[in-house]
Parts: sequence; C-alpha cells; structure tokens
Amino acid sequence: GLVSVKLVAEAGVGTIAVGVAKAYADLITISGYDGGTGASPLTSVKYAGSPWELGLSETHQALRANDLREKVRLQTDGGLKTGLDVIKAAILGAESFGFGTGPMIAMGCKYLRICHLNNCATGVATQDNVLRSKYYLGEVEWVMNYFRFIAEDVRQLLAKLGVRRLTDIIGRTDLLEVLEGETDRQRALDLAPLVSDAGVPADKPQYCISAFNEPFDKGELAEQMVRDALPAIEGKQGGEFHYEVRNIHRSIGARLSGEIAARHGNLGMEDAPIVLRLTGTAGQSFGVWNAGGLHLYLEGDANDYVGKGMAGGKLVIRPPQKASYTSHETTIIGNTCLYGATGGKLFASGLAGERFAVRNSGCHAVVEGVGDHGCEYMTGGLVTVLGDTGINFGAAMTGGFAYVYDEHNRFADCINDDVDIERIAPEAMEAHRNHLREVIEEFVAETGSQRGQYILDNFADCVARFWLVKPRAATLEELLEDLQERAA
Repeated sequence: GLVSVKLVAEAGVGTIAVGVAKAYADLITISGYDGGTGASPLTSVKYAGSPWELGLSETHQALRANDLREKVRLQTDGGLKTGLDVIKAAILGAESFGFGTGPMIAMGCKYLRICHLNNCATGVATQDNVLRSKYYLGEVEWVMNYFRFIAEDVRQLLAKLGVRRLTDIIGRTDLLEVLEGETDRQRALDLAPLVSDAGVPADKPQYCISAFNEPFDKGELAEQMVRDALPAIEGKQGGEFHYEVRNIHRSIGARLSGEIAARHGNLGMEDAPIVLRLTGTAGQSFGVWNAGGLHLYLEGDANDYVGKGMAGGKLVIRPPQKASYTSHETTIIGNTCLYGATGGKLFASGLAGERFAVRNSGCHAVVEGVGDHGCEYMTGGLVTVLGDTGINFGAAMTGGFAYVYDEHNRFADCINDDVDIERIAPEAMEAHRNHLREVIEEFVAETGSQRGQYILDNFADCVARFWLVKPRAATLEELLEDLQERAA
C-alpha cells in the first residue's frame, strides 16, 4: 500500500512536505481549514488552519523546486464540494481530491456536529444499533450519484478548457484568473504567489509518475543486525551484539523485533533476550515496536519517536561516559516518545522532548525531565520524571499514573485539569514511596544517572518534593494494584 502523510495547510507547509517526500512518503494530503470532523470544537472549525489553496500551491511549488514532484502524489481536502473545486485544486497542483462532508450529507447526515457522542440522530455516525436500524436511511447509490455528478461537472469544465485529461491541467496556473477584490481588504491581498511557477522550469514534472517513492535508505545496518542475531533468535538462546549508530539509521530494532515476534510472539524471548549495545546518535523511531526479549542500550542520544508502539523489552539511553554536561539539563531523546507503547521499560538519563508518553498504555519509563504535554492521552503504565515538566501535563489522561520530582515547586501550574496530584510523603503513601525508590534504583543501575543517585542518597528529603499524578477518576488504592495486575 501507499504510505500517506496528512499535513495542515499553513505557512511553511511546503518545506515540511519536502521533508516528508524525502522520508519516502507516497502520498501527501494538504488539509484545509474548511473541512474537518463533526466532532471538532467550534473554535477549531472557525479559527484553526488556512485555506487549502494556500498550502497546496506552496507545496506543489516546493516539491517541483526540489525535484520531488514526480515521486509523490499530492492530494488536498477541506471543504471540497463541486467539480469546480476539483478543477481549481488540480490547477494548483493536486492529482487526488478528498471528500468527507459532502458524501456524508449525501447519505443522510444532517450536520448536527455530535459525531463523537454516539447519538447521531440520523444513524450515520453511531455504533448504536437502535439508532442505525431506526433512523439510517442512506443508500450506497446516493453517494455514487453524488460522485457521478461531480465527475460529470469536472468533465464539462475540462471540455470548456479544451483539455482531454485531468492530468493535463495539473500545475497549469495560467488557466486561473485573479479577480479584483470587492473590498479594501480583498484588494490589498497579493495572490500572485498562488499562481506563480516559482521560477521552476516548465519541463519539470507536474505530477507523480512513479508507482512508489522508492527509499534510498536500504536499512543496511538493520539488515546486518538481523544477519548477526538471527541464529540466536531462531535458537531462542539470546546474545549480545555491539554497533555504532548515526542519525541516518532510523527504526533501529524494528527488524529484530519483527523476527522475534514472528517466531516466538511479542514476549517470547523475555527469558533469553537479544542485547544490543550501541554508541552514537540514533535516528528517528529508535526501538519502535520493540518486542519482549530485545534490550537496546544506547550510549549517546536519540531523535524523535523513541519506543513508539513498543510492546516489551528494554530501552536504556545514557550520555557518553566522558560527557561533561549535566544530564538533567540536556535533552537526550526527542519528541513524541513512547507513542502508543503497550509494554516494556524505557530509561533515559536526560531530558525528553514534548508529548512524552502520549497514549502510553503500559510502558514503565523514567526520564529526568519532559517538555509540554507529557502523558497526554495516557491510559496505562507508569512514568517517573526526575525533573521539570512543561505545561499541560496529563491532558486527557485516563489510566496509569506518574511520579514527578518538583524541585522548584512549579509543577502545580503545569498540570491539566484532567488529573489530580497527591504528595507521597504522608504515612498513608508508604507503598508508593517504596515503589518509587525501587523504580529509581533500577533506573540508576541501568543508566548510572547522577540525578537518580542524588535523589536516592537524599531520599528522605527528596521524597517530599514528589507528586503522584493520577486521572481524576482513579483512586489511590487501585493504582498499584492495577500496575501489579498488568505486570502479572
């Protein structure tokens, strides 16, 4: 299948799209401000994003200027309704067109904007069988007719333009006319950049001519790891291997996890793990989908998405032994780490970026600080932060819990209203104090963290600065019980 990436239409989206194409996406969607799910807040519907025309034009020009347009399909969406919308989008650079709201209304949607409440009055956006059987009247033919009319509209407009195929008008901005505005504000707009060719020669491709955006990166290091470790995996006997990594090496560990899971299941080699000892700077998605029985030790640092979707095993990241910087003041892993993780452990002796442990549902992690939106949408697991956090900590958190070391008494101003915080110094919280000490002891044993060792050496004083962060609906008594049940 095609690898598809959706980008919001905004200033600078062309640069982002170039990066996405270089990362081997096959299709890029430029999404305008005028569409969106019926579950969106009205503030987002009215005030977020930019018109797709702006983002699409910029993206098309940027891809052509960087000799990437022929490698990637370009799609746009966001309020497309008619054949004229399709024609304009094609002229501005699109070859694919996304329709959402129009077909929904064609099948009976009444635009009530309650799609997320499971009580859609027309039975369109609900899982309630009563509502669906009683009120949904839509037919497949209604949607088919809608698209037939759009296609006929497009055909007639193409005929008026004197062209036979839709691909013949892609990038043909000479077919567009800029109208003079009707108000002073409209007349002040300079729309010339939208219909510009950005100085790109006309003979450069205007649309995708490749079946796939073939990767230049052949994953040579990952394949070497598989060749080295495969006998140990097949024999279920474990082993230790050493490599140097660079930031060009993405998704390190994914191939090995796949081989382990295919032969023994996600957690099948926990008793005889494959251990990789790495040095250097790892590229994006280090330890992605990590399987139980794969332990990655990295002396250096890593980019975004560390531990994304990990199911088990262990990821340990520590600074080089000769590093002169202070670990709890220095970033060691990037943004959006542990996204969707379901198990395993992550120990990072340094700071993590934004959205750490977003949608974590089972991983146990220890870091020395996080950026904004930590533990967002978290549903399970444990996160221990031995330092500062950014704002909006715990937004939409519904499961799991966190320990946060609040050295500077600022954490209360950083939490989201979806969570409660409790001190663990009181006598009634002894079980949590003991648990926290065990967590930090394991962290120090794995990483050699000076920050963690300082807290252990002064635990009686430092424990008074820790907060326990939990979802509002959770009780203190059930937190450790739930953690133990999941670990069993």
